[in-house]
Amino acid sequence: MTEVILSLKDVTVTVNKKQNNETRILKSINLDVHPGDFITILGSNGAGKSTVFNVISGTLPVDSGKILHAGQDISKESPEKRAKFLSRVFQDPKMGTSPRMTVAENLLLASKRGEKRSLAPRHMKAKINEFRHLASKMGNNLDHRLDTPTENLSGGQRQALSFLMATYKKPDVLLLDEPRRHLIQRQVPI
Repeated sequence: MTEVILSLKDVTVTVNKKQNNETRILKSINLDVHPGDFITILGSNGAGKSTVFNVISGTLPVDSGKILHAGQDISKESPEKRAKFLSRVFQDPKMGTSPRMTVAENLLLASKRGEKRSLAPRHMKAKINEFRHLASKMGNNLDHRLDTPTENLSGGQRQALSFLMATYKKPDVLLLDEPRRHLIQRQVPI
């Protein structure tokens, strides 16, 4: 039997519980993710695709059921603790990046994903060549814009940066919410 990286076991999520229009969005969802799996979740608008990602990433709590990472129950773990093994690229290219920080600063932030952070020198010069090399793999001149604030990038460049940030630490689980085609077609190594 192969190792299971992530499991959803009978996960149910209800919203608007304190209001009269309580809605069950997910009902008894079960899913096992093994190393190397590429799973696509299909459904119409409002079907719950992003909700599944929110539950996995910890931004939306489950009403019942469990979420397991490598056999350990993470159902109550914070999104920050889940960042040690999980990354996400949002549908909106403005999500997941800091608009007033430069491309390099965003990548430096990604290099600290899942680590305890403190006020300390940032050591940008030591990482800049690595960031330039990584950004050059995207083929959209992002490597020439390392000093550009993220808010001044095109949507495609910002989405590419979000992808690079999500894959920088090689997460066990990568959630791509309606990824842009060019990211997948380029087969960027993660």
